[in-house]
Amino acid sequence: MTSFLRSASLSNYETVARQFGLSPYQLVREVGLKRAALTNPDLRIPVAAVARLLEISAERSGCTTFGLRMAEARQLANFGALSLLITHQPTLRDVMDTIVRYRYLLNESLIIHIEDSDRLVIVREEIVVEWANPMRQSYDLAVGTLFRMMRTLLGPRWQPYSVNFIHAPPPDRAVHRRVFGPHVEFDSEFNGIVLAAADLDRANPTADPALAQYARQFIETLPNAERTSVTHEVRRAVYLLLPLGAASITRVAEDLGQNVRTLQRRLEAEGSEFSDLVNSVRRELALRYLQSKRDTLTHIAESLGYGQLSSFTRWFSGQFGTPPAKWRSTAPRDFVQRSQSKRVTHRMQTRLR
Repeated sequence: MTSFLRSASLSNYETVARQFGLSPYQLVREVGLKRAALTNPDLRIPVAAVARLLEISAERSGCTTFGLRMAEARQLANFGALSLLITHQPTLRDVMDTIVRYRYLLNESLIIHIEDSDRLVIVREEIVVEWANPMRQSYDLAVGTLFRMMRTLLGPRWQPYSVNFIHAPPPDRAVHRRVFGPHVEFDSEFNGIVLAAADLDRANPTADPALAQYARQFIETLPNAERTSVTHEVRRAVYLLLPLGAASITRVAEDLGQNVRTLQRRLEAEGSEFSDLVNSVRRELALRYLQSKRDTLTHIAESLGYGQLSSFTRWFSGQFGTPPAKWRSTAPRDFVQRSQSKRVTHRMQTRLR
């Protein structure tokens, strides 16, 4: 199933592309998008095409921070109709809940998950898209946009505990330091931001409940404001539960407030099956984890729900035609040669205690 997002996600793309000598409209056409994607912020465009565009742009420009440079200029206005509602939420936690509720207006593939850990909070971002290639630029853009929004609401001097990326650091970390400050962690177990719980629950002195209600009423008249796709919701749940070893249909149905049979019927109506969705997510996460040299194969197997490495190896070989160890040693290089655009918090929570 194709996931879509607002073309506002490409705000500042043209500027950054031209800074590095690229032809933005030519690249947009190359990935199957129309020119209007760069001029009309309210078009709905495929997430996978945007991800590919960012990776190709980074590769051809030689700029490993291409997506982050786009995020550097993000403003609340880029959230479109949601910007007024966000501005008048009583706390940042309410802002995050609002974004999750109306995420289909922004990005159908985006998952934002908040994990409380004593006095700290982990805000984790996942991009759920059926596209196996690396998505470094997309995550730089997504986390950078989230950070910019938080700083707008909490003040220009606000700093998180850390900003985290699962990918390796770029050769030069200057742009990351400029955007985020000194506390950026690469080769992490998740993409997202760690901040004080007090920051997430700090009162917003400029919040106006009347304006917030007005904005909500307007948003709920828009198409897709609270569009419900069971397939997307199940994939979202599996992304969160699979690394915890809890991605059973019983648990997912419980999390979605349904019984198992109802969930199965709704999936069938959309042409989906639960086992296929779990396998799809497992494939995506397997490739993502293997692209990093941080985790052992045993750890990756456990994160994907396998009690033994041998079981994971058999599954992976059947899916991709090669054992995971061999894929890890050759695939990243092959991605570059073919010019293709190049967890979970258990250890993090332990470290934060």
